[in-house]
Amino acid sequence: MSAIVVDASVVMKWYLPEIHSDAALRLLQSNYQYFAPDLLFAELGNVIWKKVRRGELAEKDGERIAVDLVEVSVDSVPARALVRDAFPLAVATGQTLYDSLYLALAVRLNTSLVTADERLWKGIENSPALMDHVKLLQKFA
Repeated sequence: MSAIVVDASVVMKWYLPEIHSDAALRLLQSNYQYFAPDLLFAELGNVIWKKVRRGELAEKDGERIAVDLVEVSVDSVPARALVRDAFPLAVATGQTLYDSLYLALAVRLNTSLVTADERLWKGIENSPALMDHVKLLQKFA
């Protein structure tokens, strides 16, 4: 089983119908071991909260998804263990430290970060050594 890093933009699509959810579900059904910084769970919780607050998601559905997230098949790595590697990546690429935590984990595991975040993917384009570690969901799955 191969390791792969997934970010919140991918994992959220496992729970909510969004653009490219079909690709995210194909990825979920593939034979990978999924990893992410533990920041993933705070990011997902915040996305759910925003959708409930905007009226895009019923509160009871948001609560159900929040409970389901506890069981998601993603192994988490403490962000604390990744900051030292993530900070120089953030500075070099102009990406947020949050996004760079995912990237640092992919580099550490010598695998790919799969993201649906086109801004992140385009932001790495000028870093050829890092491009091997970032895959756009809609092109990956």
